Amino acid sequence: MELTWHGHSTWHVTVGDTDLLIDPFFDNPKTDLDPSDIETPDYVLLTHGHADHIAHAGEFSEATLVATPELVSYCEEEFGFEDAVGGMGMNLGGTVECGDAFVTMVRADHTNGIMTENDTSGGMPAGFVISDTNPTQVADEESTTFYHAGDTSLMSEMRDVIGPYLEPDGAAVPIGDHFTMGPWQAAVAIDWLDVDHAFPQHYDTFPPIEQDTDDFEDEVQATGSDAEVHALAADEPFTLES
Repeated sequence: MELTWHGHSTWHVTVGDTDLLIDPFFDNPKTDLDPSDIETPDYVLLTHGHADHIAHAGEFSEATLVATPELVSYCEEEFGFEDAVGGMGMNLGGTVECGDAFVTMVRADHTNGIMTENDTSGGMPAGFVISDTNPTQVADEESTTFYHAGDTSLMSEMRDVIGPYLEPDGAAVPIGDHFTMGPWQAAVAIDWLDVDHAFPQHYDTFPPIEQDTDDFEDEVQATGSDAEVHALAADEPFTLES
């Protein structure tokens, strides 16, 4: 599985021959790319409707959309998407097959206005667990699994469900604080998830969420977790293995 972070919460994930783009937002200081520099992926995954997660979704409207039905409806009307998984999107707890990938939608504890209209609900916010095998209760040591936590606070579901049953090998967690978890809560999440690889996201985009990733790494070590922290340079691919 190949992962490329494009700054903020924007990730390009390749599973086999399938390309997935999560939360396209290229107006951030980490990336040197514009949306036009990215080939249209097979799927666009949207965790929620805030502007810093869907601002450039419309640049990829020929892709198949993976989002809640509420957000799918908005993107069809505003951005011109014509295709969504299942015809109308998916919802929390569901798993859908997306080419060579299996995508499970999980909770994220956050708010969800659409764009900047906080009086317009986008339904529940979400995170995504992406795997090259269909998740079951039978552990598969050969599978490779990546968890994109979306914008979230620390939640016990990471410890009780996502970690032990979906078994991610790597997790991208927000560390910016103020709107999401900060470094210490994100470190607890990494410990609960029992992952081998930890990727900080959703930081340094604007002043309230400026962070030193060394603080996150220190907090991960303080939990006793063996996870390796990767503060990735934007636009550089990383190969995730089980």
